[in-house]
Amino acid sequence: MASEAFRLDFEEPIYALEKRVRQLEATEPKSAQLHEELRAKRRELADVTRTVYSQLDAWQIVRVARYPDRPKFSDYTNMVFDEFVELHGDKFYGDDRALQTGFAKLNEYKILLVGHQKGKTLKERNECYFGCAHPEGYRKAMAKMRLAAKFKMPIICLIDTPGAYPGIGAEERGQAQVIAESMFTMSLLPVPIICVVIGEGGSGGALGIGVGDRVGVLQFAYYSVISPEGCAGILWKSHKFAEDAARALRLTSDNLLELGAVDDVIEEPLGAAHRNPHQMATRLKIYLLRTLRELLEIPEEELLARRYARFRRIGHFIEEAPACDLD
Repeated sequence: MASEAFRLDFEEPIYALEKRVRQLEATEPKSAQLHEELRAKRRELADVTRTVYSQLDAWQIVRVARYPDRPKFSDYTNMVFDEFVELHGDKFYGDDRALQTGFAKLNEYKILLVGHQKGKTLKERNECYFGCAHPEGYRKAMAKMRLAAKFKMPIICLIDTPGAYPGIGAEERGQAQVIAESMFTMSLLPVPIICVVIGEGGSGGALGIGVGDRVGVLQFAYYSVISPEGCAGILWKSHKFAEDAARALRLTSDNLLELGAVDDVIEEPLGAAHRNPHQMATRLKIYLLRTLRELLEIPEEELLARRYARFRRIGHFIEEAPACDLD
């Protein structure tokens, strides 16, 4: 469990029950009455957790997606994939730690793995710029994806970023241009591409590695054109309205599925991924294997045509003409 500073206020009933369960588990010797109380508290804990997480609003889901104990890219490389050999550098400027790439094995499949890395300790987070990639990160990803396509290797992208790095240096090195180029490159790669939002999916930073044949999102992750704080700063001129912005952006998994922005929602364990990372990793692995088998059956030309059509469909809506009295 994270420190007190990172506790989620809406989880307070859960924390209280978890504490009581731990106390009962540590009590020795265990009488029949104690065993019965322990079973009752565990049932109550499960019921309360289910109730709390079934009633989360958009801003609360954003906070869950950002929770420090939520599994990161490095966790999934260890729990989902059999091997991971990292590939460094963009051969132009440097090696961006916020966007990692490497060859990996997923059961019998050899794949290229690309993902945002936020880091766990403060030192790691600073080194990774809290998951905000620079242009060299996207150039590195493009180079490795082209290499994967050359060897007919499928590509899996795990997205977890509040957005691309907004600094002056990144802009000077062509941040917007390289994100657009990365999206264009991914749209033409003749191999299956699976993208999954595992935490935050913010702005162009997420889209830069988000063009795939299937796009999935974890149940309590979010995917948005802009962060709630950024939206609030533009529309309300204050980050204090981030909660209102989160609701307006319709960035939660159920909204995304309804709007056609994602293809699949991957259910998280009871109480979200941070409560049971191994179970979350198992569910993610099952999803990746099933989807990869389906995509490998599709001929190359059809795969590219479907990918193009999928992204062309996003954003379609029906606008009704306002009723008016012509008399």
